[in-house]
Amino acid sequence: MPVMTQTEGMMVRTWSATADAVGAGKYSRYFDGTLLPELRKLPGFHGAYLLRRDLGDDGSVELTTHTFWDSADAIRAFAGDDITVSVVEPEAQAMLLDFGRTAAHRSVVVDARG
Repeated sequence: MPVMTQTEGMMVRTWSATADAVGAGKYSRYFDGTLLPELRKLPGFHGAYLLRRDLGDDGSVELTTHTFWDSADAIRAFAGDDITVSVVEPEAQAMLLDFGRTAAHRSVVVDARG
């Protein structure tokens, strides 16, 4: 059974978008090959999940990102002073049908990933 550890100060930044199947595939490759290498250079970044949910017969897909950070200050280094504003580069926007203009933040209470 995994050991659950208490965390202090860790935050998760969550953001969502929608895409068609082709755009979702392109965004997944962008996230893995372009965005993650840049995020890994930032102090306080501790990994990410990109989740996919098929929405229906029309082929639309919901993409949700969860990025893990040491603190709000670490998020600020990525997102700027207003950490609620989403950061979506034009290259990524072109792959998406729509995307959230804001991101949500939550404090990690228990981390059971390990």
